[in-house]
Amino acid sequence: MTAPVLREHTLDLIGNTPLVRLEGPSREAGCDIFGKCEFANPGASVKDRAALWIIRDAEARGELQPGGTVVEGTAGNTGIGIALVANALGYRTIIVMPDNQSQEKMTTLRALGAELVTVPPTKFADCNHFVHTSRRLAEETEGAIWSNQFDNTANRKAHIEGTARELWEQMEHRIDGFTCAAGTGGTIAGVGMGLKEFDEKCVIALTDPHGAALFNYYANGELKGEGSSVAEGIGQGRITGNLEGAPIDTQFRISDEEGLDWVARLLREEGLCLGLSSGINVAGAIALGRQLVAEGRSNPRVATILCDTGFRYLSTLYDAAWLEAKGLPVFPWLQTGD
Repeated sequence: MTAPVLREHTLDLIGNTPLVRLEGPSREAGCDIFGKCEFANPGASVKDRAALWIIRDAEARGELQPGGTVVEGTAGNTGIGIALVANALGYRTIIVMPDNQSQEKMTTLRALGAELVTVPPTKFADCNHFVHTSRRLAEETEGAIWSNQFDNTANRKAHIEGTARELWEQMEHRIDGFTCAAGTGGTIAGVGMGLKEFDEKCVIALTDPHGAALFNYYANGELKGEGSSVAEGIGQGRITGNLEGAPIDTQFRISDEEGLDWVARLLREEGLCLGLSSGINVAGAIALGRQLVAEGRSNPRVATILCDTGFRYLSTLYDAAWLEAKGLPVFPWLQTGD
């Protein structure tokens, strides 16, 4: 048995997450499907990586000084990652998020000592959008930086240098496909760029929820959304700085219902409690695996991101009344008899 690795600093706990073969998805796809367990990061999500790289980059450029403040607009997980990294390095945190995100994320941010500002959800073109609000707060706060996760390419650099390299090593230098959804675009672009450096034949696929515009953009060249999704932290209506030049080879659109089906199956069959973005990613990985099998690839291997823990959505995805109110199927074990 390999001895556990000693970490010299708590921030060294970010990254180097486990990779696991998912049995049910592998059976469905007819090939091996692997999930990168990003819920194993200290902040329980993939966004810890971007938070660390963004803050370290701001320090290296001299923009973030001792005792300074980091301001970000986020659906929640990036804010949690920033709060933890900032705490470890002696910075304050101000987080702006839409008020329709899960209460668990808001409670967590307050518990971590972040100053939380909530705003009504609105379109990006609205000056009161959470991203624009966070930028203004950064400009108005002495000693503050705006982390700007959507357009700050330190975000995707975290995945070029970290996630992609880890996947390549963990999969023993043989990975046929990778897919995940895009929020900021940092993960899909960064992992895609990193894996393409190792093997240009690795297929990079976008998995988009309904309501987002990127599926149509990569399929037809037009930023156009159709439908809607309750998934938090994914779905994008513009080409962010992180998405510019992303090596997207193909694309899939996954419904909330299909994503929730995999959330339910992964919990009941494999003991993984995950959020909806992970379920959507897994459904996309199955679609990509089936496509590679149909194309004649021999025993293709596909990886995706298990973004965060389901414990962050106990008041939403794992609440029968909330699911019913959204017109979504209720997990069987949450259903009550008459």
